[in-house]
Order: sequence, then structure tokens, then C-alpha cells
Amino acid sequence: MALGIIQDFKDFIKKRGGNVMDLVLAVIIGTVFTKVVNSLVNDIVTPPLGLLIHGTNLENFFIVIRHGQTPNAKYNTPQEAQEDGAVTENIGSFLNAVIEFFMVAITLFLIFYVYKLIRKPKEKTEECPWCQADIPVGSIKCQFCTSIIVEKIPSQYLRDTKDSTTNTANPATSSPDNLIDIQ
Repeated sequence: MALGIIQDFKDFIKKRGGNVMDLVLAVIIGTVFTKVVNSLVNDIVTPPLGLLIHGTNLENFFIVIRHGQTPNAKYNTPQEAQEDGAVTENIGSFLNAVIEFFMVAITLFLIFYVYKLIRKPKEKTEECPWCQADIPVGSIKCQFCTSIIVEKIPSQYLRDTKDSTTNTANPATSSPDNLIDIQ
């Protein structure tokens, strides 16, 4: 039984080894990236922002909801307040988390946007004459309305007719009677 599971795991790695290694690499890069963004937010962005908003570091921006054991005590940090038993709303910590989220989201968007630009060039498209949807240039059949684009039917899909006067070189001028039913 255990040997079968090990063999199945080996087969899985052989078949999907590239995907598994890509996933491992993505997790490692994601972990390091998170540390870099956290450091950027905590050490670079929030200190000046905290100075503007509260006059101290943004992490120390909090509101005392209920005082602790010492009545009317003045707390400098949320940790001091919590050690005294006070209940606090840590607005600075929340703002740090929001800033980190937006920094990560914007950075990931930019990474995937650049990747999309590099990875796959945009396909040239044209408008379907029937449904006006954008379809790839050279399409024979519209992927949305499934209409046949008459001007582009290859000659092998045209029926041979007894009348040799029909121009099969230009399918747009040929009658619908000499088309093969592709269905």
C-alpha cells in the first residue's frame, strides 16, 4: 500500500513536475515579496504618514475605548495600554494592514500586466458581419454566433457544381446552394 502511494507520488512529480516546481518557486518568491512589502510599508511609508496624522509613528495611533487598572492614564503605545488592561482600537495597525494590502495588490497587478504584455501579443481581430463581435482575423466561423463568414470559406468546403460558370475562386460571389453543410 505504502509503495503504491510512493509510486503514485513519483508519477505525479514526473507528469506535473514543472507545475509543482513553479508552485514551490512562487511560494518562496511570495514569502520574500511579502517581507519586502511589509518592510517598505512599516519602515518607509507609514512613519511620515503617522507624523502627518498623529505626530508619532502610525503604529502608535490608537483610541482608548475603556481605561485599564490605572484610571485616566495616558498611554504612549497600544502595548502599554493593553498591559494596563485597557481596551483599545488600534487604528494605526489597521491602516498599516490596508496600506500593505494595496501595495501588494498594485504590485501584483503591475507584474501580471507586464507578464501579459510580454507573454502573448494581442491577436488581430475583426468584426463579425452578423453579430458584430470581435473575432480573430482569418476566422471561418464566428465563435459567438456560430455564423459562417462567407467571404472566407476555403475552396475545399465549396460543393462542385455542374455549372462551370460559377466562380469558386471568390466564395463571396458564389451562391449558398453550392456550400457544403459543415454541421
